[in-house]
Amino acid sequence: MAHIDLGDAAEPGIRGLLRYRPPTGRALMRLADALLRGESSLTPGERELIAAYVSALNDCVFCRLSHSAAAAAQLPGGRALVDAVLDDPETAPIPARTRALLRVAAAAREDGHAVTAELVAGARAEGATDLEVHDTVLIAAAFSMFNRYVDGLGTAAPDDPAAYLPGAERIARQGYSG
Repeated sequence: MAHIDLGDAAEPGIRGLLRYRPPTGRALMRLADALLRGESSLTPGERELIAAYVSALNDCVFCRLSHSAAAAAQLPGGRALVDAVLDDPETAPIPARTRALLRVAAAAREDGHAVTAELVAGARAEGATDLEVHDTVLIAAAFSMFNRYVDGLGTAAPDDPAAYLPGAERIARQGYSG
């Protein structure tokens, strides 16, 4: 049960919070669309993977499972690839560029000052562009906020990954605001 009375909006994770406060809910969904579905050289699947990875590092069950499902629905390696990344991105079968960007994301979610010139240079050396580094840092920062919003208000999170599949398929088709 959430820490606040969500009334009729009592749904798991962020969904109930978005319904509880529609003006901020709409703004947050537009932000999610811009970050994860907007114009970028990173694919929507790659951006969902960053969101899932940051959410896993922040131990946010709802966001980890929902964005893992969304990433799996949009990446060629599916669920097995996402699970491998969440288990250990250093050994997961992903491009070196993605691995380097995940290092940047991990640093950004820890502390903005943890993103060093060396981490950025490492990402560039693996082919990441400045825009991709920018987007990675912003996704990591925003998902740290989303994770704290969801967990800070004590929302429910289904443990069954299958519960997140319908939402992932809808997001892949329509995005977050659709």
